[in-house]
Amino acid sequence: MRAVVSVGGSVLAPGLDSGRVAAYADVIESLLDEGVELGLVVGGGGVARDYIETARELGANEMALDQLGIGVTRLNARLLIAALGEQAAPTPPEAYEDAHVAFHRGDVPVMGGMIPGQTTDAVSAALAETVGADLLVFATSVDGVYSADPSENPDAEKYDEIATEELVDIIGDIEMTAGSNAPIDLLGAKIVQRSNTRTLVLDGEDPRTVYRAIAEGEHDGTEVVP
Repeated sequence: MRAVVSVGGSVLAPGLDSGRVAAYADVIESLLDEGVELGLVVGGGGVARDYIETARELGANEMALDQLGIGVTRLNARLLIAALGEQAAPTPPEAYEDAHVAFHRGDVPVMGGMIPGQTTDAVSAALAETVGADLLVFATSVDGVYSADPSENPDAEKYDEIATEELVDIIGDIEMTAGSNAPIDLLGAKIVQRSNTRTLVLDGEDPRTVYRAIAEGEHDGTEVVP
């Protein structure tokens, strides 16, 4: 199996906790031992949002804020690279072709953001399409896709399954400014829609949920279906 895992920055390194990063590295190594080919994309999380908010207060425009967020995602990616050691490509690939080459070398590419105007969710979906992944997993701070933001609307409905078209409609209603926290960004959802990549959205705060989803096919999240 070839899989791409998108790990939210707040999920991978809450408070820059080295223990959580090490736990994710352990799960990745276990999957590699079982013959799974993996690519990782790491988000910026709360640290990126803090930087973005401060820079916004200082008058930075959205393009500059996006570039700031990209920089933080690549720092987070380097934390995971450090934990994986020689099993990972030594630096975060800054082009999809470079990540694809890493797959062929037998290395694990760990990417951050790529270009302004999109989140690492879109990067993950594009990487999955580039390498022909069998599975794309979004390990987030929520346990699936909801009809509305569950932190703001207690009546939000969680989906066990959702069609890509409906996912695109839901995300389209969310304002996509730098530092937004949608389950998947609109571009990412559209890439999933066109590529028909099997996709899961799940709570990644316990790294073992990612292992179970990939190695055992068990999860309590949302499956996005064509």
